[in-house]
Amino acid sequence: MDILHNLFFGLGVALSLQNLLYCFIGVLVGTLIGVLPGIGPMATIAMLLPITYNVSPVAAMIMLAGIYYGAQYGGSTTSILVNLPGETSSVVTCIDGYQMARQGRAGVALAIAAIGSFVAGTLCTVLISLLGPWVADVALKFGSPEYFSLMLMGLVTAAVLAQGDMLKSLAMVFLGLLLSMVGSDVDTGIKRFTFGFFELADGIGFVIIAIGVFAIGEIIFNVSDPEEQQVFTSRVGSLYPTLQDMKQAAAPILRGTACGAFFGILPGTGPSIASFSSYMIEKKIASDPSRFGRGAIEGVAGPESANNADAQCKFIPMLTLGIPASGTMALMLGALMIHGITPGPSVMTQQPALFWGLIASMWIGNMMLLILNLPLVGLWVSLLKVPYRLLFPAIMVFSAIGISSTNSISFDIYLTAIFGILGVLWRLLGCSPIPLLLGLVLGPMMEENLRRALQVSDGDPIVFFTRPLSLVFLSATALILIVMVLPAVQKRRDDIAG
Repeated sequence: MDILHNLFFGLGVALSLQNLLYCFIGVLVGTLIGVLPGIGPMATIAMLLPITYNVSPVAAMIMLAGIYYGAQYGGSTTSILVNLPGETSSVVTCIDGYQMARQGRAGVALAIAAIGSFVAGTLCTVLISLLGPWVADVALKFGSPEYFSLMLMGLVTAAVLAQGDMLKSLAMVFLGLLLSMVGSDVDTGIKRFTFGFFELADGIGFVIIAIGVFAIGEIIFNVSDPEEQQVFTSRVGSLYPTLQDMKQAAAPILRGTACGAFFGILPGTGPSIASFSSYMIEKKIASDPSRFGRGAIEGVAGPESANNADAQCKFIPMLTLGIPASGTMALMLGALMIHGITPGPSVMTQQPALFWGLIASMWIGNMMLLILNLPLVGLWVSLLKVPYRLLFPAIMVFSAIGISSTNSISFDIYLTAIFGILGVLWRLLGCSPIPLLLGLVLGPMMEENLRRALQVSDGDPIVFFTRPLSLVFLSATALILIVMVLPAVQKRRDDIAG
């Protein structure tokens, strides 16, 4: 009954005129950037962070969340109609979605993708409301050693599961932790790592690094891609699936939702892993696997449900533990900190309107997406014809305005440009910037809990091993590293022996 009461309370918050407006803006912008390849939700959220300064925390989080899961919807439109994924999570949708479009069943594919995403979003909203309070209650029993060990495990897991070389990912995490230490020491007030720049006395702004690396860096990197987009111009066909279509899609939608929910809670994984896993499951259990790749409706229903479920379940560890499970969640965690809200289990008790309002807004946002997406298919397709070179200058100007509006000093603009260049270099070197962002966000909280734990234990680090939960987290971290490192070491030995 408490959960129902809280959900009704959340609906009351989410249905306010201001929050409804920001929810609508979020899902609309999310769909737009999902349709347009090369931008992505991370870059968009990074650019919009300065705008949230003058907005209530609830409205800001509702809008940013709408952008995130709205992008998963938008990505399917281009995958089906253009064979061009707007998001990496929609890559697998191209396989069967585009084939359905070539067979004159584009409308059915779009409808199934929208219905699957809506069902997944609705079920995961319920899941968050059920698991959230339980996880928060457990987390409230954590002390500083447990929090430090949990955050360490989250960072290592994210680095291990990130795309690319594991050592490079761990190095990026370490760099993020170092960047988080720039500025004044919390206890003593002594300046550290400022190199004589008084502008760095308060540290490097989270928004500066986010916009520099994920907005400007990603945009510069994508400008070099050739613009060869051929929009599928044949008729879309009926948007109403037949009863047989719904029967074929029902089970894959539920399996995709379960798959996405599982991967959504794990740190370091993204919606693309969930959608690919869902596709492989559907193909594996299909009575006729040869249908896949030729327009199988299950190949659209499962992955599209999985990527939306993953996107929404990423909010569980972020809202309850203060642990971002992805780069986008790290940006949202940063948005909370910008508003002076300390992430973690206390958010539920100290900011109930934020917690339950955000959860309720997810259901409203998914309903908006279901109503919006299908009628606006023609508009989304026409936007694909806009050359990326025309979007590039506008995004750069918008990013500069957002940065200058925070502190109104030119130093921030120069610093953002530097991180933009670094973002391009990191991509060229194969270093994912997402682990860096996770380290940057969790760094201050890790340092605070590490110091607090050592102060209580009179400087004895053994406290991290004598506390049972802390020991479990540290053991899991070591086990993850061993499992991932041993195969690489064995392969190295085999190569040397060969």
